[in-house]
Amino acid sequence: MNDNRTEARLSSTVPPRGLSRSEAASYIGISPSLFDQMVHDGRMPPPKRINSRTVWDRVRLDQAFDCLPEGDNENPWDVIGSRHG
Repeated sequence: MNDNRTEARLSSTVPPRGLSRSEAASYIGISPSLFDQMVHDGRMPPPKRINSRTVWDRVRLDQAFDCLPEGDNENPWDVIGSRHG
C-alpha cells in the first residue's frame, strides 16, 4: 500500500492533536493576542515543544475551555429591550 495515500487520507479525516499558536487561538474563538494573555495568566495551558516547534495540545485546550466561567446569564439585548419597552 502506498504510504503517501494513507498519510493524505489520515490528514484529511483526523483532526490534528497539536495546534500552532494561531490555530489554538482560532480553535477557541479568540485572537492570538488574547490567547497569549490567557496562557500567561493560566486560563489556557502552556505549549509543548516538539523539536523546534511550539504546539498546543487540542485536548488540553478543550479542558481549559470547559473550565472557563459561563458568565452571567443576563442577555444585554434583553436589558436594552426592557428599557425601551
